[in-house]
Amino acid sequence: MSRCQQVGRPILRSLQQSVSSRPCSAALFSTTTTRLEDVVADTTSAASSESAPPPPPSGKPTDEEWRQRRLDPNTTTLRWAEKKLIKAGTPPVGSRRRRVAIRTSENIPFEQLPYQAFQEARKILQEDRQEKLDKIVAATARLRFLKQTDPKTLQGGEAMKARRIDSARKYLDELKIQADINDPLVKRRFEDGLGDMSKPIYRHLADRRWRAMDRKIIAQRISQFFIVPDLLPKFEPTADVKLFFRGEKVSPGEILDSRITEVPPSLRVQVFDKGERLLSVAVVDADVPNTENDSFDRRCHFLAANIPWDPTKNSLPLSRVAAAGGDVAVPWLPPFSQKGAPYHRLAIFVLEHKERVDPERLKKLYGGRDGFALASLRNATQAAPVGFNMFRTVWDEGTAAVMERHAIPGAEVEFKREKYESLKPHRKARGWEAKRQGPKYKFLEKYTKRIA
Repeated sequence: MSRCQQVGRPILRSLQQSVSSRPCSAALFSTTTTRLEDVVADTTSAASSESAPPPPPSGKPTDEEWRQRRLDPNTTTLRWAEKKLIKAGTPPVGSRRRRVAIRTSENIPFEQLPYQAFQEARKILQEDRQEKLDKIVAATARLRFLKQTDPKTLQGGEAMKARRIDSARKYLDELKIQADINDPLVKRRFEDGLGDMSKPIYRHLADRRWRAMDRKIIAQRISQFFIVPDLLPKFEPTADVKLFFRGEKVSPGEILDSRITEVPPSLRVQVFDKGERLLSVAVVDADVPNTENDSFDRRCHFLAANIPWDPTKNSLPLSRVAAAGGDVAVPWLPPFSQKGAPYHRLAIFVLEHKERVDPERLKKLYGGRDGFALASLRNATQAAPVGFNMFRTVWDEGTAAVMERHAIPGAEVEFKREKYESLKPHRKARGWEAKRQGPKYKFLEKYTKRIA
């Protein structure tokens, strides 16, 4: 049965019921399918002509508008657009799923979502936040009072006053964190990568996320590759250091091609405590073969100092240390390894110090590169190591060309394992073969000499 017949049958039934009450023309009672289709088509076309809105004006977006839409960091989902935004320094906001949801939703503000449970929960959180704000006001007043207190009135004097002020500041920072830690807007901004690292709450969330996984991986690499005690007797990382070569992120301990490591890497250093400080960066090769002593030495591949840093900064290209305000004491030397040698561990240490270091003194001490000791640098600069990352290098098909371009000798050197003669005395044959070596069994050789 066609759709027109399904629509026309109730109309026909109602018309047949009204025949007995009033006379009508025979044309109204026609049961042919063609007539019903005409009636339904006429009514449908009339209704559509009355209710259909006027067609929208035809205007396609230009190529430039399409390009701007695809490069929007809030809504783009294209991989090439994401890579281009990352290179431009404006990475996409949040996850790809979030950007798809924003592009297809009505763009309702997050705090105005029409969910009753969500709004009731926000009221409870706002009341709790108000309590924390009242405590912050009281803690701020107490800190101000401690600063104005005369140290002579305290039992411990100036040292006791400093300890109390430090304790009051820590308590105040903890209250600031507790006031915002349950705020959904704060969590959303942090997950989207829009958090202000000058505020304690975002530093706390970033530190907690780093310690959940990334720090465990770094600690595992330090133990697995014996960074401690080969380079330092003791080390606990407190800053997040990520490594990038040619724009690509490198996993800690990954073996890289020598042509990739020919250029200086970029670091993303994130510290989690407030305040300004100075950083030093040292890249150390911990596996330089020493054939004379049959051991391994260390070599400095890069050394920079006096880099101003704070929690709001995170990008540190080693090729632009001077532009960042630092001093390069030892320029970048591409990592290399001779043929036959085991892999080389290239350790990247970030050290923190308060006072500026004389770069000329560092050049004089470590300009020769060979025999570099990280403990010596730590003692000479009064710096404390806070961050770590590493990669490895081996001999590959591009190492010889890299060494030739940078005038590094030793590309023709090949290491081989030395064979040692056994110190055990010669032992006579025993068993079945030894008993049958005499002339009595000479005839058996014709059966055994062709066995392969």
